[in-house]
Amino acid sequence: MELTLVTGATGAQGGALARLLLAAGHPVRALTRTPDSTAARQLEAAGAELAEGDFDNPSSLRTALRDVRSVFAVTTPFGTDPETETRQGIALIDAADGVDHIVFTSASNADRNTGIPHFDSKRRIEEHLMSKPQRWTILAPAAFIDDKFGDWTLSGLRQGILGIPMPATRPLHLVAVRDIAETAALTLHNPDRFTRTRLDLAGEALTPTQMADILTRAIGKPIHHHRPPLTVVERHSTDLAAMFRYFSEVGTDIDLPSLHAKLPEITWHTYAEIANTVPWQELL
Repeated sequence: MELTLVTGATGAQGGALARLLLAAGHPVRALTRTPDSTAARQLEAAGAELAEGDFDNPSSLRTALRDVRSVFAVTTPFGTDPETETRQGIALIDAADGVDHIVFTSASNADRNTGIPHFDSKRRIEEHLMSKPQRWTILAPAAFIDDKFGDWTLSGLRQGILGIPMPATRPLHLVAVRDIAETAALTLHNPDRFTRTRLDLAGEALTPTQMADILTRAIGKPIHHHRPPLTVVERHSTDLAAMFRYFSEVGTDIDLPSLHAKLPEITWHTYAEIANTVPWQELL
């Protein structure tokens, strides 16, 4: 099998994909800024080749891309800003001119004028990728299930509250990181099937009330949805406030039956399945 460069290899999406490819015997070069980190060393122990690199260092990108057939590209504005994300994403794509296939992970609805800063930054990267002659696939995940049980959520759950700044009955499309990784692996193994294709990814759509009901059963105590005002969210992040405003007023419109029929190989994990794997007694 030919070599794949996985960016964001010590993060959620890149890490999940790298482990999946390695388990299938697919050679992986993991791009990381921190090759001495625990996550990087774990990937190396699993069989990945580590490549130290930075999106703002073209020379390091060219070195990491040497002899690579395909690239999994993931970018983020968090920790920097949307303008930096756009610049870095374009730099990676330009450096990968000699690569056969680029799989870029974006966000659902990012190909529209959402007004959400970290969606719009990805849209600009998508447009640049589409202008390139090589094969590309864009994966556009909906809201992650896996990051819904972090410290901020846990602090509310300890008080019996699920804080989501959306109407209680407004559905939100959700996807598990492992399903993003499975889809990315599928596209990397089948470039002809997915070339010049954009896929919005979601396993299901749930309202905040439905999520609270699922957590009530998983945790074993009553959990109720609370809708924090967007003005409160804006104090922490105007970007996230814009996202939840969009989800509340416009929403995503992923055709789940059509998507799942198009990807019969993917076993979509549900919010309930993942909630039931969380060690709630230890966390709460």
